[in-house]
Amino acid sequence: MLDHELINRTLSTAMSTGGDFAEVFVEDKRSSSAVLDDGRVEELTSGRDRGAGVRVVVGDTTGFAHTADLSEAGLRSAAEAAATAARGGGGGAKTIAVSPIDVARSAPARIPPEDVAKATKVGLLTLANEAARSEGAAISQVSARYGDSRRRILVANSDGLLAEDDQVRTLFSVSCVATGDTGLQTGRESTGRTVGFELFEETDVEDMGRRAAQRAITKLAARPAPSGAIPVVVGPGGGGVLFHEACGHGLEADLIAKGASVFANRIGDEVASPLVTLIDDGTMAGEWGHFAIDDEGRPAAHNVLIQDGVLTDYMWDQLRARKQGRPSSGNGRRQSYQHLPMVRMTNTYITAGHDDPADIIAATDHGVYVAQLGGGQVNTATGDFVFGMTEAYLIENGEIAEPIREGNLIGNGPEVLTRIDMLGDDFKMGSPGTCGKDGQGVPVGDGTPTLRVTSLTVGGTAA
Repeated sequence: MLDHELINRTLSTAMSTGGDFAEVFVEDKRSSSAVLDDGRVEELTSGRDRGAGVRVVVGDTTGFAHTADLSEAGLRSAAEAAATAARGGGGGAKTIAVSPIDVARSAPARIPPEDVAKATKVGLLTLANEAARSEGAAISQVSARYGDSRRRILVANSDGLLAEDDQVRTLFSVSCVATGDTGLQTGRESTGRTVGFELFEETDVEDMGRRAAQRAITKLAARPAPSGAIPVVVGPGGGGVLFHEACGHGLEADLIAKGASVFANRIGDEVASPLVTLIDDGTMAGEWGHFAIDDEGRPAAHNVLIQDGVLTDYMWDQLRARKQGRPSSGNGRRQSYQHLPMVRMTNTYITAGHDDPADIIAATDHGVYVAQLGGGQVNTATGDFVFGMTEAYLIENGEIAEPIREGNLIGNGPEVLTRIDMLGDDFKMGSPGTCGKDGQGVPVGDGTPTLRVTSLTVGGTAA
């Protein structure tokens, strides 16, 4: 993306005032999107962002500057600004020589989205819209969205590292509103992969539209959600976001260092049911949180965080790992070249167990089955969380019964981990997501098999 000698000179400038560490991150990102709402194309956009961020570290102080000017003068100015911010004054120079590391790049997109006509992309939206509306007159609104991006990055630092990656992602979603005697109900389906337009060789957008509509129509007959502490069965894929938020963030090393996590100083402790193994894995080819290198140039890794209920490790970025004298776990991520990297998840999931999902339902006399969770909030210092249920059903006499209206799941992440007493053999990744942290968003995936939590508070409105 940039001449290596230019990178060397930029790093030398960044280190010229005596920095301990310097890094250049270069990004060239192209994206496009299309939105169809009520049968009309409301949005058709494309864009490109290109620039570099320079980071200089002196002791515990970090200086950072970014620029959209990738000329030598522009990079030198950013390097000087970052160095000045990290340490005032001058003196001396340090020569940096970088060389590429041997890292397998992300698999190239077989059908680059930029080679596909906009009319073809809009055609997918139309198909999904028509399929959704064919489910019945109760469907009063349909919105469909297509998006793709190609993100090329280069990372070089004063340790001599030089690495590049080329990441292509494609996304499609359908949202429906059904109108009935009980008011308005919604249904949604989405898919997203770190692949090109070949996503639609394995994805039927008409089927997505029908399923989103059926979900909204089914909820028209829903009864109020119960309230109180009851057993909750979470369906495959649908509950991954709960563990991402309620447990995953608490295992990020920056929150550990701040003492803002209930998992601080607990390596080697039993923190979950022996059934639970929790993994964060950026190497999962094709998944939404996949990449070849993180945004600090470290290879993606398969990181076991909890093994058979025992906390084994945290997630690490480079700077915090250096302080501990250990390698990064490949979890340094940033939203763009305009942002500093921080510890972030990739694809976070609970591995499959050995129970038949049907047996899990049959073993639950009374409870709630959650097929999909929505957004939520978590306090990482305590683990307390609240999540919305976007699709859920009563379990009565060991069978899935009536749908229930949207309510909340309320609990504590560490407690939920210890209360998992059945784990299905039907592991599935959930919908693609964007994880927000400290004002930055990055693509992440999550997943679970069917699992049962013996007791979880449901915040419903039923008496």
